[in-house]
Amino acid sequence: MRRWLPAPLLSAALIVMWLVLNRPFGLGQLLLALLFGVAAPALLAPLRPARPRIRRPWTVLRLILTVGRDVIASSLDVFWTLLRNHRSPVNSRFVVIPLELRDPSALASLTMITTVVPGTVWCELARDSSAMLLHVWNAPDEAEFVAFFKRRYEQPLKEIFES
Repeated sequence: MRRWLPAPLLSAALIVMWLVLNRPFGLGQLLLALLFGVAAPALLAPLRPARPRIRRPWTVLRLILTVGRDVIASSLDVFWTLLRNHRSPVNSRFVVIPLELRDPSALASLTMITTVVPGTVWCELARDSSAMLLHVWNAPDEAEFVAFFKRRYEQPLKEIFES
């Protein structure tokens, strides 16, 4: 069964999406939705990465709350900076963050967190995953930002995926 339906929730979502996007509803659309919903995950299953092993679920919750708070705080910071500083320049720059993470799921999570938090944009990951390049909206002290980033995001991800 797992061979034909490697991801049942993904199959169900694809079937529903197909039926919602392709109107009018008919037998032909239903058959195409079933074919697409079953065939796509089965054919693409070899490309899916291995499921990560999460070692500290409470750290996941703490990280989610931290990122949520940072999104709100960064949004307000960017807004107030734009509102107040018409004449003084913002200290935006590219920052290279040396990484200790090696787990692919942890690296993917780190890049997503970086992209979600306003004021930071993930630009590049080194081929050997030893560093990432970020563009930071306002970072007056580069070393301080690197230490903050590693403590705030990389360390919890190391605990979750690699400890």
